[in-house]
Amino acid sequence: MADITIDEIIEFSDELADTIERLLPGLSATAVYSRDIVEAIVASDATHLYGARLDGRIVAVASLVVYPIPTGIRAHIDDVVVDESARGHGLSRLLLNHLITEANERFHVRTIDLTSRPDREAANHLYRTSGFVQRNTNVYRWQPTA
Repeated sequence: MADITIDEIIEFSDELADTIERLLPGLSATAVYSRDIVEAIVASDATHLYGARLDGRIVAVASLVVYPIPTGIRAHIDDVVVDESARGHGLSRLLLNHLITEANERFHVRTIDLTSRPDREAANHLYRTSGFVQRNTNVYRWQPTA
């Protein structure tokens, strides 16, 4: 049986840097790795990075962003990704459930949001079966021009 642990990553390390760089293409085809960004994530009071270790090696990560706004404390889950070599152990569900528990019990959030492209069928199935309900809303994005 595989040894799986999930913890918040609170210190920057070369292992973390290598892991994020390795997993980044699984999140975005256009994202560019930045060590400075990874260091900023770990140092942030709002962004909480969690890692799942399989037999001692970080093979999955997810971000829980917690922020207060006038309507309450809210959270957003972003960048849930599992290394292809570690799939099939239920790490996505374990990681997601851990983040939900942290958001609820540690931060006492009012809601947790996340987004997923429609073509990510397995991810959407995971979110629906984990209690997330699709919202009838528009998502807008602003990007600076180059």
